[in-house]
Amino acid sequence: MEIKSNEVFWSANVDEIKSGYIESSEAFKCIICEETFRKGQIYRIGSELFDSKRATELHIESNHESMLQYLLRMNPVFTGISEVQRELILLLTQGLSDKEVADKLGVAQSTIRNHRYKLREKEKQARVFLAMMELLSNNTHKKISKLENTVITDAHKTATIVDDRYNITDKEINETIAIYMNGNGALKNYPAKAKKKIIVLREIAKNFVRGKAYTEKEVNKILERIYEDHVTIRRALIEYGFIERANDCSRYWLKE
Repeated sequence: MEIKSNEVFWSANVDEIKSGYIESSEAFKCIICEETFRKGQIYRIGSELFDSKRATELHIESNHESMLQYLLRMNPVFTGISEVQRELILLLTQGLSDKEVADKLGVAQSTIRNHRYKLREKEKQARVFLAMMELLSNNTHKKISKLENTVITDAHKTATIVDDRYNITDKEINETIAIYMNGNGALKNYPAKAKKKIIVLREIAKNFVRGKAYTEKEVNKILERIYEDHVTIRRALIEYGFIERANDCSRYWLKE
């Protein structure tokens, strides 16, 4: 079964998230930007040639730094760690001692010990929770997101604020798109409710190519074909975390 765009990351298991890619019988796919590397094909990177698996690994290293770095940049709602814990982990990855980390954070060394303890407890809870969810799925023969006639969808992983507005089912998505968008992908009306805004914005974001930088003029040209008030749509795409822009507004791109 084909995995929908937003589900590539959220459908990955722990090992796949750690490696940064999923493997199928035909290819390796980056779970961040979804670039695909076909098995049996040789890829030239710089002056060297690599098989698809190694090309995928090098792609992640050169384009996304590392999976740990990427995960630490995600919305804390998704990671479950505080800003201080994020900084702590970043410093620990540099091989610093607890004393050096404490000095950099401006806290006592005992505070670092307390953070280590809390992170360890969180790790144990996460492991037990994953086991419970897998057992529940096995016992009921369906995932926790599966309702009777529909499925709860996942928020886009670059969402700026995650709350009940993202409690959206695939049925609601189809119904909202049918009401607010025509067959050419143009917006009939811009919804007033945030949940419906998120649905149409996610659909509009599909008009932009991953990894490509756009000028403001290019963004406006794309959005003008979709809705007359393109400025409102452009602002909303940024507000809800679909698109990011440079501080001087010279470049816009899809967030990954």
